[in-house]
Amino acid sequence: MNIVKQSAEVIRNVQISEGVYDMWLKNMMISQSAPGQFVSVYCKDGSRILPRPISICETDRQNKRFRLVYRVLGEGTKELSKVKAGETVDVMGPLGNGFTISDCEHAILIGGGIGIPPMVELAKTLKCKKTVVLGFRDTIFLQNDFEGLGEVVIATDDGSAGTKGTVIDAINQNNIVGDMIFACGPTPMLRGVKKLAEQMGIPAQLSLEERMACGIGACLACVCKSKEKDEHTNVNNKRICKEGPVFFAHEIEL
Repeated sequence: MNIVKQSAEVIRNVQISEGVYDMWLKNMMISQSAPGQFVSVYCKDGSRILPRPISICETDRQNKRFRLVYRVLGEGTKELSKVKAGETVDVMGPLGNGFTISDCEHAILIGGGIGIPPMVELAKTLKCKKTVVLGFRDTIFLQNDFEGLGEVVIATDDGSAGTKGTVIDAINQNNIVGDMIFACGPTPMLRGVKKLAEQMGIPAQLSLEERMACGIGACLACVCKSKEKDEHTNVNNKRICKEGPVFFAHEIEL
C-alpha cells in the first residue's frame, strides 16, 4: 500500500488527564488500521519538520474515524493539543506492523503509561478471555474504556489505586495467568514483561516505544537489537518503525 501524507479532520480534541489528550479524527484509510499500528502527525509550524509518531488508540470503521490519545511532552504535541474540532491536521499512516491476532484462550494485555492507548483497540479485537493490566505513575486515564472488554487490574507507583508498584507486581499479587501476553510501554517495563513471559513459558508480543524520525524505515534512527540479522542492514538490528513497533519477545533483546 502506498502510504502518503494526507489530511484528517479533527472531530474532537479534549484533555482527559494531566498532560494527556484524547483526539478523534476522520480519515478513511487510517480507520482501516490494525491494532498496534501508529500514525505520524505533522506540525503546522514550519520549524518542526519531523512528524510526531502516535499510536492509534481506537478505530471506528463505520464512520471512518480513528482515535489518538497522547501526552504533551514537547512543542510538537503542545501544538497538537491546541487544535480545535473542525480543523485539520496532516497525518501519514497507518504505519508499522501491529499485533498478531493469534489464537489464544486467555490473553494478558499489559499497558504502561502512554503505552495504554493502543491496548484499547486490541482489547476490542481479541475474541478470547482477557485480563487487562494497566500501570500508571499516579494519574489514571482510559480505565473506563476497558470496561466490558475483560477484567481490569491497575497498578500505580504511589499506591493511590490498585496495587502499589509495577504491572509485574500486580500480575504476581493477583495470580494472573494466561497463554499469551500483549504489552506496550516503556523499555524497563517491557524488559520485565519479557522475563515474566519466559518464567510463565508463554509467548509475548511487545510494542516498543521509541523516538522515530521518518516513520517509514528510511533513516535508521530507531532500531533495536535483534537475534537475527536484518535483511535491510545486514546487522543484528530491526527498525522499530518498519519491522515493528510490535515484535515477539524472542525476536529482540532489551
